[in-house]
Amino acid sequence: MRRPIEQLPKAHLHLHFTGSMRHSTLIELAAKHGVHLPHALVEEWPPKLRATDERGWFRFQRLYDIARSVLQTPDDLYRLLRETAEDERAAGAGWLEIQVDPSGYASRFGGLTATLELILDAAQVAEAATGVGIGVMVAANRTKHPLDAKTLARLAVQYAGRGVVSFGLNNDERRGRALDFEGAFRIARRADLLLAPHGGELSGPRSVRECLDMLQADRIGHGVRAVEDPVLVERLAAQEVTLEVCPTSNVSLGVVDELEEVPLRRLFDAGVPVALGADDPLLFGPRLAEQYHIAREVFGFSDAELAELARMSIRASGAPEARKKEMLAGVDAWLAAPPARS
Repeated sequence: MRRPIEQLPKAHLHLHFTGSMRHSTLIELAAKHGVHLPHALVEEWPPKLRATDERGWFRFQRLYDIARSVLQTPDDLYRLLRETAEDERAAGAGWLEIQVDPSGYASRFGGLTATLELILDAAQVAEAATGVGIGVMVAANRTKHPLDAKTLARLAVQYAGRGVVSFGLNNDERRGRALDFEGAFRIARRADLLLAPHGGELSGPRSVRECLDMLQADRIGHGVRAVEDPVLVERLAAQEVTLEVCPTSNVSLGVVDELEEVPLRRLFDAGVPVALGADDPLLFGPRLAEQYHIAREVFGFSDAELAELARMSIRASGAPEARKKEMLAGVDAWLAAPPARS
């Protein structure tokens, strides 16, 4: 007898904008706008991926860029965020922190500022329709120049308190070290935005340490390769830096070969705060609830441990304090309720 995971209140902190799209929506919008989709995004979905070498990462990025190209009108963005919020509500999420690099859409929607304002408005509409709180993470691309990241940081600061809650850094960490982006993160930090760069996914512990030392990260996207350095794991636990662990993503991109190799249990047992995430379900398949099912089925997490995972995600989020308090109370209520009969 176990409690329903979909009824456990939780926050989703690692979800990319285009990557949150439903596969059915991708197909419909591609047909509507005359975008040709490769075989891997249609008949072979979810595509077979492996990004541990440059060629594999290029293929992954190419598929992501093709998917982004179907988002051509404001209505497309409103639809994406509404459907994503609906999916999050079905998974039990009361808060979604969705990350976006506005420069990837700016040429289509009138520039950086106009694009971010459009996304923020779409987030407000989706929140009102579903009840799921939505905060936006403005995320810089580490394969671009650090000055571009500073521009995005200044943009994020303009909308701090108006929907933007965090600042991130994504893409292939092998092509842009965290230390190069210290200036952008310093700008975001002065506005009290949460700092959540990617690190420790395709690169090892050094990447995680740079996120801590150079960027003063509050959270780290992925971070799973920190387990290669026990001292670093102790530091993450002591400083209570949350790792956004995305199990199915780690397998799909070749970070590990099998789900059992994701160091979720090792990190959790070491006291490192962990927030489960789906990363890019458009390309990987499983969404948020499935990550909790994996924790239960593959790693043997008890209901009490799943509840603690949910609490960790809520505490590390940029949600308003009132919503955090409400969600945490919901977690306690979920755990206090009798398990469902199987």
